[in-house]
Amino acid sequence: MSQDTVVMQTEFHGVGAPKRGKVRDIYDLGDKLLIVVSDRISAFDVILPQGIPGKGAVLNQISKYWFDNTTDIIVNHLISTEVSDFPHAFHAYADVLDGRSMLVQKTKPLPVECIVRGYITGSGWKEYQKSESVCGIALPSGLVESDKLENPIFTPSTKAEEGEHDENITFEQTVELIGQELSEKVRDVSIALYSKARDIADKKGIIIADTKFEFGLDEGGQLILIDEALTPDSSRFWPKDDYEPGRGQKSFDKQFVRDYLSSIGWDKNPPAPDLPEDVIIKSSEKYHEALDRLMG
Repeated sequence: MSQDTVVMQTEFHGVGAPKRGKVRDIYDLGDKLLIVVSDRISAFDVILPQGIPGKGAVLNQISKYWFDNTTDIIVNHLISTEVSDFPHAFHAYADVLDGRSMLVQKTKPLPVECIVRGYITGSGWKEYQKSESVCGIALPSGLVESDKLENPIFTPSTKAEEGEHDENITFEQTVELIGQELSEKVRDVSIALYSKARDIADKKGIIIADTKFEFGLDEGGQLILIDEALTPDSSRFWPKDDYEPGRGQKSFDKQFVRDYLSSIGWDKNPPAPDLPEDVIIKSSEKYHEALDRLMG
């Protein structure tokens, strides 16, 4: 399949309809899942009409890179990205699946999104301007936009239903949802994952300003890293050579698309407006540059 071919959704004969997320099509195989990463792009929790060429393959490869490089911290759900390892019914669709799919272990997902911030930006910056805190964590006075924090902070959020917006919550609220012991574990693991990835990316000219992790429990109650890992969709990737505190940063992620949508005054409610061709092309280039820098 050509890199220019945009895969907006998948449907494979004889394997049942997938559950569709904002970006991923998920096929339930019983004790396993097959996750196909489409080229869909969402902004402000709304799926946009056009896809970004090659985006799904970029996200899939970056997730695999981090899954492979963080097993010393926590096990993850990845079984294989090789189509030949998938159930036989999917083999006929290798041209679509190759490079943008992974067979994973099925788990029971936790009802929180585990966000780690190493820099003050986005919704964290807005909250800090009002209260000098983020998710109940007090921060030093005098920080400017995009400042590096002395230590990464854990700022969880709820998992919103389709069409709703995630909401930042405190650590205490996380404890109410999943208990003290599990809350402490996901906090510590999330910060350890972020810290390792931040240091690796830094050597490759990328600042990971913040990121979101998701976790699940297997049948034995073991904590497992699931979903995607440290991609430009679940993180803010900034070019290190252009970093300057006191302003918003250029990015390798979909912030570029968010900025365009904000500039045209979209009210962030569906339906989303069409993206111009130049925004689509530029966004595709940014995703591919992140992959090129990371994997060299």
